[in-house]
Amino acid sequence: MPIEILLIEDNPGDVELTKIALEDSKISVNLNIVEDGVEAIAFLRREGKYANVPYPDIVLLDLNLPKKDGREVLAEIKADEKLKRIPVVVLTTSQAEEDVLKVYNLSANCYITKPVDFDQFVKIVQSIENFWFTIVKLPPE
Repeated sequence: MPIEILLIEDNPGDVELTKIALEDSKISVNLNIVEDGVEAIAFLRREGKYANVPYPDIVLLDLNLPKKDGREVLAEIKADEKLKRIPVVVLTTSQAEEDVLKVYNLSANCYITKPVDFDQFVKIVQSIENFWFTIVKLPPE
């Protein structure tokens, strides 16, 4: 069974970098991508065109999203009985202390600042993959 990842990211460059970082994976990964917070919630709740999508094993969440920002998405995920156990890794450009505090107060599983350097970005994504898919025991669906 492949690991199901939901990437919630509106920056096409960061989407591509994430795909590149996961290409060399030793683990079978299925990457689903949505570009805004409204689509993210629809995907997670399997609404409309997302009725038959798999539940993600992990969510990679950007904070600065159109329509509904990542903080709102995180709050909705963690308030939902069916979704709250899905690990959410915040992967964002923000280094603001208030963002770090807010997302941990909203029960994010971790907060990572995106590096601007390509090689560092790839290393970060591969580290996330290694930690969450080879070390951590994920909750069942």
